[in-house]
Amino acid sequence: MMMVHTMHRESPDKGLDSGKYVRYTPEQVEALERVYTECPKPSSLRRQQLIRECPILSNIEAKQIKVWFQNRRCREKQRKEAARLQTVNRKLNAMNKLLMEENDRLQKQVSHLVYENGHMKHQIHTASGTTTDNSCESVVVSGQQHQQQNPNPQHLQRDANNPAGLLSIAEEALAEFLSKATGTAVDWVQMIGMKPGPDSIGIVAISRNCSGIAARACGLVSLEPMKVAEILKDRPSWLRDCRSVDTLSVIPAGNGGTIELIYTQMYAPTTLAAARDFWTLRYSTCLEDGSYVVCERSLTSATGGPVGPPSSSFVRAEMRPSGFLIRPCEGGGSILHIVDHLDLDAYSVPEVMRPLYESSKILAQKMTLAALRHVRQIAQETSGEVQYGGGRQPAVLRTFSQRLCRGFNDAVNGFVDDGWSPMGSDGAEDITVMINLSPGKFGGSQYSSSFLPSFGSGVLCAKASMLLQNVPPAVLVRFLREHRSEWADYGVDAYAAASLRASSFAVPCARAGGFPSNQVILPLAQTVEHEEFLEVVRLEGHAYSPEDMGLARDMYLLQLCSGVDENVVGGCAQLVFAPIDESFADDAPLLPSGFRIIPLESKSTPKGASVNRTLDLASALEGSTRQAGEADPNGCNFRSVLTIAFQFTFDNHTRDNVASMARQYVRSIVGSIQRVALAIAPRPGSSIGPISVPTSPEALTLVRWISRSYRVHTGADLFGSESQTSGDTLLHQLWNHTDAILCCSLKTNASPVFTFANQTGLDMLETTLVALQDIMLDKTLDESGRKALCSEFSKIMQQGYAHLPGGVCASSMGRLVSYEQATVWKVLEDDESNHCLAFMFVNWSFV
Repeated sequence: MMMVHTMHRESPDKGLDSGKYVRYTPEQVEALERVYTECPKPSSLRRQQLIRECPILSNIEAKQIKVWFQNRRCREKQRKEAARLQTVNRKLNAMNKLLMEENDRLQKQVSHLVYENGHMKHQIHTASGTTTDNSCESVVVSGQQHQQQNPNPQHLQRDANNPAGLLSIAEEALAEFLSKATGTAVDWVQMIGMKPGPDSIGIVAISRNCSGIAARACGLVSLEPMKVAEILKDRPSWLRDCRSVDTLSVIPAGNGGTIELIYTQMYAPTTLAAARDFWTLRYSTCLEDGSYVVCERSLTSATGGPVGPPSSSFVRAEMRPSGFLIRPCEGGGSILHIVDHLDLDAYSVPEVMRPLYESSKILAQKMTLAALRHVRQIAQETSGEVQYGGGRQPAVLRTFSQRLCRGFNDAVNGFVDDGWSPMGSDGAEDITVMINLSPGKFGGSQYSSSFLPSFGSGVLCAKASMLLQNVPPAVLVRFLREHRSEWADYGVDAYAAASLRASSFAVPCARAGGFPSNQVILPLAQTVEHEEFLEVVRLEGHAYSPEDMGLARDMYLLQLCSGVDENVVGGCAQLVFAPIDESFADDAPLLPSGFRIIPLESKSTPKGASVNRTLDLASALEGSTRQAGEADPNGCNFRSVLTIAFQFTFDNHTRDNVASMARQYVRSIVGSIQRVALAIAPRPGSSIGPISVPTSPEALTLVRWISRSYRVHTGADLFGSESQTSGDTLLHQLWNHTDAILCCSLKTNASPVFTFANQTGLDMLETTLVALQDIMLDKTLDESGRKALCSEFSKIMQQGYAHLPGGVCASSMGRLVSYEQATVWKVLEDDESNHCLAFMFVNWSFV
């Protein structure tokens, strides 16, 4: 279409004369644009109504109006596509610039290493021909390392109260930070799996042979530099381990910059070591090239400067020059460089915990990448790229995640200034119980004065930490999330939920797994990189006796899960949840409990490891004979630390009972986790990989019955013409069959439950062989599926099999699964008696 300011030409559609053109006046175009704004695709009736209502369009035919709207929609689509391509092009140009700068930096680093290597060879050659002088330093130390180990003594002469002295410290911190962010002051090594690209998280590297631990990241974000700086300065909003940031002094500096004296408190990730704090100087300024930089470093006796606040409950850690450099991109957005360089005083923690404080990989995941991901998340939410359901604003959902983490960290740390105090032990030292009698202390975070409607005395926390051997954190946290009935007590959940209601609930006797119940997970939100997701868990209530009527109602948990990806190096896994009521208000009170698993040694997963392995506890526990502490013959020897914390409300009359229940409950959970850990850890002669096929005599017999019955009833072979007759081969063929095959009990006096499934069936139901036996058939099939099965049941019992039409069923996690067809047949034992029903769901997929 040709367009001019005063006249418009539209090409007619195929039904019009090819030589006929329509010219529109500006008034006609304005009228059409008004309608297009309201309705881009008007119906035929609407177009005719438009011609009647607008006299200026009376000379235009309805078909010509239709063509105008078609062309207008086409132009709009082309405009959007052009804008999208321009955005992608800007990203590619910016990333190309970033990669070229990174390449230049690496070339400088290579040249520096080549020079040092040559110098070292010369020193060795010289030393071999002369007498060694032990009084002289005989090794080459890089200028950067030497500067770190021998700080300039002039720092000691600075006047602590002199702004000029602080500015001198700030300028030196800025120079050191920039040399790390864009130079070669640190020997950076790219982290595995972090490949640069327009849609990647960016370039991520960790330090090698560096004093302390350090991590560096750079990437593109579609926000302006000052907005990025505003977000990152608010450290508690994105750093989950940050308890508080207090700015004690602000001093203006040149170029519109500022110097801030900041006291920061961090949470301890476990109960096995004290929390850390920092006393730092933060310098914000603009550079000559238009970049904005915020750098920060600790003030110590070596650097000079004011003395920080005392910290009785904390260990003072050191922040080496760190910060972020934000450079504006042409066409909008920013290139962001982040550097974190810390010394966490690892020697002050127990030796077994030191890897946690000496790992640059963990620092990169928990701090550096967390900052970059948070900025990218805000950018995508601002642009409308992220859409959440349920009518919740992204900021509200982020606040829920922050409150869950903060509440869990408060429970794990139990700071005295929050009102926590230890409670007497029951003689064993494995479980720590603390109480808080001043809930008003939590008014600004996850608690409020109205949180305890009937229990108004306080909050009790039972917590413990334990070491795990050869248990991948991602696998364990997935199991804890997906199979709550394996470790949780429904009665304890009901007691925790009672704190949200006006009536109290009797303190239960903890019995892990005592109330098998179905859980339905309803997703709320997930981060851009899918490393963390927020969800609501509905626990279906059951009443097994009159005294259990309090358990008959459904309960709801707000749950935050992270770290389920086994490919992430140095990432910790976490599952935190809190009871909520049906209303789920934005300001709902939260009392979080949960689990945190942190790797202590960052050794790579052995070759052949499976990312999506299923926890087959039945076969794993049956065949597992390895005792705790035995060495792994395959070299799979890595450790992680698990921290557990559960919080409950109590009143003055029930405090001792609640404490006893909490201790017993956490101990039972520890026992369940030890059992699970034994099952999923590698056994002698095996590596961490897919769970082996169950090979018990019962399993071999069942597979033979399934295969033979299918052939007898249908006249076809379950595994095709190449089927083997040996028991082991049949078992492997069924276990690895591409369709989901499940067996269901044939009981006339009870609801049918699943008794066996192949690997594909377990994947479809999102369960394990042990948890499978708690899943009922009528809960899996939808209404149409149940009706189809009932209508064909008599045919199945007489003829031996039937084909059910395609439909939808539900996994144990509540996810919908579609299938093209289901075949049901009767499984006969050797004496031709009925054993069970077998189902085969063909071509299934998650909806």
